[in-house]
Amino acid sequence: MKFSRFLNVNRENMNYRVLELFSGIGGMHFALSSSDVEGTVVAAMDINTHANAVYAHNFPETSVCNNNIQSLTARKIEKMNVNMILMSPPCQPHTRLGNRLDVADKRSDALQHICTILPQCTNIEYVLMENVKGFETSLAHESFIKALHLAGFHWREFILSPTQLFIPNARHRYYCLARKRDFCFSGAHILEEIPEELKIKEAEELSISDLLEPEEVVSEDHYLPDKILSKRVWLMDIVNSESKKTMCFTKAYTHYSEGTGSVYTHLPKSEIDSIFAEVKELQDKGEELRLELLKSLRLRYFTPIEVSSFMCFPNSFKFPAEITNRQKYRLLGNSVNVKVVSFLIKILCS
Repeated sequence: MKFSRFLNVNRENMNYRVLELFSGIGGMHFALSSSDVEGTVVAAMDINTHANAVYAHNFPETSVCNNNIQSLTARKIEKMNVNMILMSPPCQPHTRLGNRLDVADKRSDALQHICTILPQCTNIEYVLMENVKGFETSLAHESFIKALHLAGFHWREFILSPTQLFIPNARHRYYCLARKRDFCFSGAHILEEIPEELKIKEAEELSISDLLEPEEVVSEDHYLPDKILSKRVWLMDIVNSESKKTMCFTKAYTHYSEGTGSVYTHLPKSEIDSIFAEVKELQDKGEELRLELLKSLRLRYFTPIEVSSFMCFPNSFKFPAEITNRQKYRLLGNSVNVKVVSFLIKILCS
Protein backbone atom coordinates (compact mmCIF):
# COMPACT_ATOMS: atom_id res chain seq x y z
CA MET A 1 0.00 0.00 0.00
CA LYS A 2 1.38 3.37 -1.01
CA PHE A 3 0.76 6.54 0.96
CA SER A 4 1.03 10.06 -0.44
CA ARG A 5 1.67 11.55 2.99
CA PHE A 6 2.77 10.09 6.31
CA LEU A 7 4.03 11.29 9.65
CA ASN A 8 7.66 12.15 10.23
CA VAL A 9 9.47 9.88 12.65
CA ASN A 10 11.01 11.61 15.64
CA ARG A 11 14.70 12.01 14.75
CA GLU A 12 15.77 12.86 18.29
CA ASN A 13 15.72 9.22 19.35
CA MET A 14 16.54 6.71 16.64
CA ASN A 15 17.64 3.96 19.01
CA TYR A 16 14.35 2.14 19.44
CA ARG A 17 15.05 -1.15 21.19
CA VAL A 18 11.97 -3.31 21.47
CA LEU A 19 10.72 -6.04 23.79
CA GLU A 20 7.82 -7.84 22.10
CA LEU A 21 5.49 -9.51 24.62
CA PHE A 22 2.74 -12.03 23.79
CA SER A 23 4.62 -12.04 20.51
CA GLY A 24 2.69 -14.75 18.67
CA ILE A 25 3.83 -15.23 15.07
CA GLY A 26 5.59 -11.86 14.91
CA GLY A 27 2.91 -9.49 13.68
CA MET A 28 4.30 -6.61 15.74
CA HIS A 29 7.81 -7.31 14.45
CA PHE A 30 6.60 -7.26 10.84
CA ALA A 31 4.76 -4.00 11.61
CA LEU A 32 7.93 -2.41 12.97
CA SER A 33 9.87 -3.61 9.92
CA SER A 34 7.31 -2.19 7.46
CA SER A 35 7.28 1.24 9.12
CA ASP A 36 10.23 3.56 8.57
CA VAL A 37 10.97 3.48 12.30
CA GLU A 38 14.55 2.31 12.80
CA GLY A 39 14.14 -0.14 15.64
CA THR A 40 15.49 -3.50 16.74
CA VAL A 41 13.45 -6.24 18.40
CA VAL A 42 15.82 -7.36 21.13
CA ALA A 43 13.64 -10.21 22.41
CA ALA A 44 10.20 -11.74 21.88
CA MET A 45 8.29 -13.71 24.51
CA ASP A 46 5.31 -16.07 24.27
CA ILE A 47 4.26 -19.39 25.83
CA ASN A 48 2.75 -20.80 22.61
CA THR A 49 5.36 -23.16 21.19
CA HIS A 50 3.78 -23.25 17.70
CA ALA A 51 3.73 -19.45 17.56
CA ASN A 52 7.34 -19.31 18.71
CA ALA A 53 8.35 -21.76 15.97
CA VAL A 54 6.73 -19.53 13.33
CA TYR A 55 8.35 -16.43 14.83
CA ALA A 56 11.81 -18.01 14.88
CA HIS A 57 11.34 -19.27 11.31
CA ASN A 58 10.73 -15.72 10.08
CA PHE A 59 13.12 -13.89 12.41
CA PRO A 60 15.99 -16.28 13.16
CA GLU A 61 18.17 -13.39 14.38
CA THR A 62 15.75 -12.47 17.20
CA SER A 63 15.87 -14.12 20.61
CA VAL A 64 12.50 -15.88 21.05
CA CYS A 65 11.80 -16.80 24.67
CA ASN A 66 9.36 -19.61 25.42
CA ASN A 67 8.76 -18.22 28.91
CA ASN A 68 5.86 -17.21 31.10
CA ILE A 69 5.69 -13.42 31.07
CA GLN A 70 5.08 -13.50 34.82
CA SER A 71 8.74 -14.50 35.20
CA LEU A 72 9.73 -11.00 34.04
CA THR A 73 10.92 -8.44 36.55
CA ALA A 74 11.72 -4.76 36.15
CA ARG A 75 15.36 -5.66 36.69
CA LYS A 76 15.34 -8.23 33.87
CA ILE A 77 13.76 -5.70 31.51
CA GLU A 78 16.34 -3.12 32.49
CA LYS A 79 19.16 -5.58 31.68
CA MET A 80 17.73 -6.04 28.18
CA ASN A 81 18.42 -2.36 27.50
CA VAL A 82 15.05 -1.85 25.79
CA ASN A 83 13.00 1.34 25.65
CA MET A 84 9.85 0.15 23.87
CA ILE A 85 7.29 -2.58 24.57
CA LEU A 86 4.98 -3.89 21.85
CA MET A 87 2.37 -6.33 23.11
CA SER A 88 -0.89 -8.08 22.25
CA PRO A 89 -2.14 -9.82 25.43
CA PRO A 90 -4.72 -12.63 25.28
CA CYS A 91 -8.13 -11.36 24.26
CA GLN A 92 -10.16 -14.34 25.56
CA PRO A 93 -10.84 -12.77 29.01
CA HIS A 94 -12.77 -10.03 27.20
CA THR A 95 -14.74 -12.02 24.60
CA ARG A 96 -18.13 -13.71 24.60
CA LEU A 97 -16.57 -17.11 23.88
CA GLY A 98 -14.23 -16.57 26.82
CA ASN A 99 -17.22 -15.76 29.06
CA ARG A 100 -15.81 -12.25 29.65
CA LEU A 101 -14.27 -13.26 32.96
CA ASP A 102 -11.93 -10.26 32.75
CA VAL A 103 -9.29 -10.25 35.53
CA ALA A 104 -10.80 -13.43 37.02
CA ASP A 105 -9.56 -15.30 33.93
CA LYS A 106 -6.11 -16.81 34.50
CA ARG A 107 -5.15 -15.69 30.98
CA SER A 108 -5.36 -12.11 32.26
CA ASP A 109 -2.69 -12.70 34.92
CA ALA A 110 0.27 -11.95 32.64
CA LEU A 111 -1.08 -8.51 31.70
CA GLN A 112 -1.81 -7.78 35.35
CA HIS A 113 1.80 -8.66 36.11
CA ILE A 114 3.01 -6.20 33.46
CA CYS A 115 0.77 -3.55 35.03
CA THR A 116 2.45 -4.21 38.39
CA ILE A 117 6.04 -3.90 37.17
CA LEU A 118 5.63 -1.22 34.49
CA PRO A 119 5.92 1.76 36.91
CA GLN A 120 9.30 0.31 37.99
CA CYS A 121 10.60 0.07 34.40
CA THR A 122 12.07 3.55 34.16
CA ASN A 123 13.90 2.71 30.93
CA ILE A 124 10.64 2.08 29.02
CA GLU A 125 9.63 5.21 27.08
CA TYR A 126 7.15 3.77 24.56
CA VAL A 127 4.34 1.19 24.79
CA LEU A 128 1.93 -0.08 22.13
CA MET A 129 -0.78 -2.49 23.20
CA GLU A 130 -3.43 -4.25 21.08
CA ASN A 131 -6.47 -6.14 22.31
CA VAL A 132 -10.00 -7.05 21.31
CA LYS A 133 -12.75 -4.44 21.11
CA GLY A 134 -14.41 -4.60 24.53
CA PHE A 135 -11.16 -4.50 26.45
CA GLU A 136 -11.73 -0.78 26.94
CA THR A 137 -14.67 -1.47 29.33
CA SER A 138 -12.83 -4.05 31.45
CA LEU A 139 -11.20 -4.01 34.87
CA ALA A 140 -8.00 -5.10 33.11
CA HIS A 141 -8.16 -1.86 31.13
CA GLU A 142 -8.53 0.14 34.34
CA SER A 143 -5.41 -1.55 35.72
CA PHE A 144 -3.48 -0.89 32.53
CA ILE A 145 -4.37 2.81 32.40
CA LYS A 146 -3.55 3.18 36.10
CA ALA A 147 -0.13 1.61 35.47
CA LEU A 148 0.54 4.01 32.59
CA HIS A 149 -0.39 6.95 34.83
CA LEU A 150 1.86 5.76 37.67
CA ALA A 151 4.72 5.27 35.21
CA GLY A 152 4.42 8.85 33.92
CA PHE A 153 3.12 8.08 30.42
CA HIS A 154 0.87 10.10 28.14
CA TRP A 155 -1.47 7.84 26.18
CA ARG A 156 -3.97 7.77 23.32
CA GLU A 157 -6.56 5.05 22.75
CA PHE A 158 -8.15 3.89 19.51
CA ILE A 159 -10.74 1.44 18.21
CA LEU A 160 -9.72 0.90 14.59
CA SER A 161 -10.39 -1.52 11.74
CA PRO A 162 -8.18 -2.28 8.71
CA THR A 163 -11.04 -1.03 6.51
CA GLN A 164 -10.10 2.49 7.65
CA LEU A 165 -6.74 1.96 5.94
CA PHE A 166 -8.41 0.67 2.74
CA ILE A 167 -7.86 -3.02 3.50
CA PRO A 168 -10.91 -5.23 2.72
CA ASN A 169 -11.10 -6.91 6.12
CA ALA A 170 -13.13 -5.85 9.15
CA ARG A 171 -11.17 -6.41 12.35
CA HIS A 172 -12.04 -3.84 15.01
CA ARG A 173 -9.43 -3.81 17.73
CA TYR A 174 -8.50 -1.72 20.74
CA TYR A 175 -5.10 -0.02 20.59
CA CYS A 176 -3.27 2.07 23.15
CA LEU A 177 -0.21 4.18 22.37
CA ALA A 178 1.77 5.46 25.36
CA ARG A 179 4.97 7.49 25.62
CA LYS A 180 6.72 9.76 28.10
CA ARG A 181 6.17 12.92 26.00
CA ASP A 182 2.72 14.16 24.99
CA PHE A 183 1.00 13.72 21.64
CA CYS A 184 0.03 16.43 19.17
CA PHE A 185 -3.66 15.42 19.09
CA SER A 186 -6.40 15.19 21.70
CA GLY A 187 -6.89 12.08 23.78
CA ALA A 188 -9.94 13.04 25.81
CA HIS A 189 -11.79 9.93 24.64
CA ILE A 190 -11.16 6.70 22.75
CA LEU A 191 -10.77 7.59 19.07
CA GLU A 192 -12.77 5.56 16.56
CA GLU A 193 -11.53 7.56 13.61
CA ILE A 194 -8.02 8.57 12.65
CA PRO A 195 -7.57 12.25 13.63
CA GLU A 196 -7.63 14.64 10.68
CA GLU A 197 -4.03 15.71 11.22
CA LEU A 198 -2.94 12.06 10.95
CA LYS A 199 -5.14 11.04 8.04
CA ILE A 200 -3.77 9.10 5.12
CA LYS A 201 -4.78 10.54 1.77
CA GLU A 202 -4.81 9.08 -1.71
CA ALA A 203 -3.97 5.61 -0.45
CA GLU A 204 -4.11 2.66 -2.77
CA GLU A 205 -7.28 0.70 -1.99
CA LEU A 206 -6.85 -3.05 -1.96
CA SER A 207 -9.56 -5.33 -3.33
CA ILE A 208 -10.31 -8.92 -2.39
CA SER A 209 -9.01 -10.09 -5.77
CA ASP A 210 -5.65 -8.44 -5.02
CA LEU A 211 -5.18 -10.82 -2.09
CA LEU A 212 -6.17 -14.15 -3.66
CA GLU A 213 -3.92 -17.02 -4.61
CA PRO A 214 -4.30 -18.32 -8.19
CA GLU A 215 -7.25 -20.70 -8.29
CA GLU A 216 -5.11 -23.48 -9.76
CA VAL A 217 -2.98 -23.67 -6.59
CA VAL A 218 -5.96 -23.79 -4.18
CA SER A 219 -6.44 -27.42 -3.15
CA GLU A 220 -9.82 -29.12 -2.97
CA ASP A 221 -9.32 -29.36 0.81
CA HIS A 222 -10.28 -25.69 1.06
CA TYR A 223 -13.71 -26.15 -0.52
CA LEU A 224 -16.66 -26.51 1.85
CA PRO A 225 -17.54 -30.15 2.60
CA ASP A 226 -21.03 -31.43 1.82
CA LYS A 227 -22.10 -31.45 5.48
CA ILE A 228 -21.28 -27.77 5.91
CA LEU A 229 -22.93 -26.87 2.58
CA SER A 230 -26.20 -28.59 3.44
CA LYS A 231 -26.44 -27.62 7.12
CA ARG A 232 -24.44 -24.45 7.81
CA VAL A 233 -24.06 -22.45 4.58
CA TRP A 234 -27.02 -20.22 5.53
CA LEU A 235 -25.03 -18.90 8.50
CA MET A 236 -21.89 -18.01 6.55
CA ASP A 237 -20.70 -14.70 5.17
CA ILE A 238 -20.19 -15.27 1.44
CA VAL A 239 -18.03 -12.88 -0.55
CA ASN A 240 -16.71 -12.67 -4.10
CA SER A 241 -14.23 -10.47 -5.90
CA GLU A 242 -16.86 -7.69 -6.14
CA SER A 243 -17.34 -7.56 -2.35
CA LYS A 244 -15.90 -4.60 -0.45
CA LYS A 245 -14.77 -6.43 2.67
CA THR A 246 -14.43 -9.73 4.51
CA MET A 247 -15.35 -10.59 8.08
CA CYS A 248 -12.79 -10.75 10.86
CA PHE A 249 -10.90 -14.05 10.70
CA THR A 250 -10.79 -15.67 14.13
CA LYS A 251 -8.77 -18.60 15.43
CA ALA A 252 -11.85 -20.84 14.92
CA TYR A 253 -11.97 -20.19 11.16
CA THR A 254 -12.82 -23.42 9.26
CA HIS A 255 -13.66 -25.09 12.61
CA TYR A 256 -16.90 -23.21 13.27
CA SER A 257 -19.14 -21.84 10.53
CA GLU A 258 -20.74 -18.75 12.04
CA GLY A 259 -18.91 -15.52 12.77
CA THR A 260 -15.36 -16.80 12.26
CA GLY A 261 -14.58 -15.32 8.84
CA SER A 262 -15.90 -15.11 5.28
CA VAL A 263 -15.94 -17.79 2.59
CA TYR A 264 -15.28 -17.12 -1.08
CA THR A 265 -16.80 -17.89 -4.47
CA HIS A 266 -15.66 -16.70 -7.89
CA LEU A 267 -19.29 -16.36 -9.04
CA PRO A 268 -20.93 -12.93 -9.47
CA LYS A 269 -23.59 -11.88 -6.96
CA SER A 270 -26.43 -12.29 -9.47
CA GLU A 271 -25.53 -15.95 -9.98
CA ILE A 272 -25.12 -16.54 -6.23
CA ASP A 273 -28.57 -15.09 -5.59
CA SER A 274 -30.08 -17.16 -8.38
CA ILE A 275 -28.65 -20.42 -7.02
CA PHE A 276 -29.86 -19.73 -3.49
CA ALA A 277 -33.32 -18.88 -4.86
CA GLU A 278 -33.43 -22.24 -6.66
CA VAL A 279 -32.32 -24.06 -3.51
CA LYS A 280 -35.14 -22.45 -1.52
CA GLU A 281 -37.69 -23.48 -4.16
CA LEU A 282 -36.53 -27.08 -3.76
CA GLN A 283 -37.07 -27.02 0.01
CA ASP A 284 -39.16 -30.21 0.01
CA LYS A 285 -37.94 -31.82 -3.22
CA GLY A 286 -34.88 -33.79 -2.29
CA GLU A 287 -31.66 -33.10 -0.42
CA GLU A 288 -29.41 -34.43 -3.20
CA LEU A 289 -30.63 -31.93 -5.80
CA ARG A 290 -30.31 -29.06 -3.35
CA LEU A 291 -26.78 -30.14 -2.45
CA GLU A 292 -25.75 -30.29 -6.12
CA LEU A 293 -26.97 -26.73 -6.57
CA LEU A 294 -25.02 -25.58 -3.51
CA LYS A 295 -21.91 -27.35 -4.81
CA SER A 296 -22.16 -25.27 -7.99
CA LEU A 297 -21.37 -22.20 -5.85
CA ARG A 298 -17.80 -23.56 -5.49
CA LEU A 299 -17.60 -22.03 -2.01
CA ARG A 300 -14.24 -22.28 -0.31
CA TYR A 301 -12.35 -21.08 2.71
CA PHE A 302 -9.62 -18.53 2.18
CA THR A 303 -6.26 -20.27 2.36
CA PRO A 304 -3.84 -19.49 5.20
CA ILE A 305 -1.71 -17.50 2.75
CA GLU A 306 -4.76 -15.44 1.76
CA VAL A 307 -5.75 -14.83 5.39
CA SER A 308 -2.20 -13.67 6.11
CA SER A 309 -2.52 -11.28 3.15
CA PHE A 310 -5.77 -9.85 4.51
CA MET A 311 -3.86 -9.28 7.74
CA CYS A 312 -1.13 -7.54 5.71
CA PHE A 313 1.71 -9.93 6.42
CA PRO A 314 4.34 -9.49 3.70
CA ASN A 315 4.99 -12.01 0.93
CA SER A 316 8.17 -12.99 2.76
CA PHE A 317 6.14 -14.38 5.69
CA LYS A 318 6.28 -18.17 5.82
CA PHE A 319 5.09 -20.99 8.07
CA PRO A 320 7.46 -23.85 8.94
CA ALA A 321 6.60 -27.08 7.15
CA GLU A 322 5.48 -28.82 10.36
CA ILE A 323 2.66 -26.33 11.10
CA THR A 324 -0.73 -27.75 10.08
CA ASN A 325 -3.45 -25.73 8.34
CA ARG A 326 -5.59 -25.78 11.47
CA GLN A 327 -2.67 -24.43 13.52
CA LYS A 328 -2.05 -21.76 10.87
CA TYR A 329 -5.63 -20.50 11.10
CA ARG A 330 -5.50 -20.47 14.90
CA LEU A 331 -2.21 -18.57 14.94
CA LEU A 332 -3.38 -16.03 12.37
CA GLY A 333 -6.67 -15.53 14.24
CA ASN A 334 -4.69 -14.60 17.35
CA SER A 335 -2.40 -12.19 15.50
CA VAL A 336 -2.59 -8.50 14.57
CA ASN A 337 -3.15 -6.60 11.36
CA VAL A 338 0.38 -5.63 10.36
CA LYS A 339 -0.57 -2.51 8.38
CA VAL A 340 -2.69 -1.03 11.19
CA VAL A 341 0.02 -1.62 13.80
CA SER A 342 2.68 -0.27 11.46
CA PHE A 343 0.65 2.94 11.08
CA LEU A 344 0.28 3.22 14.86
CA ILE A 345 4.00 2.63 15.48
CA LYS A 346 4.59 5.54 13.13
CA ILE A 347 2.29 7.74 15.24
CA LEU A 348 3.91 6.51 18.47
CA CYS A 349 7.38 7.49 17.25
CA SER A 350 6.44 10.73 15.47
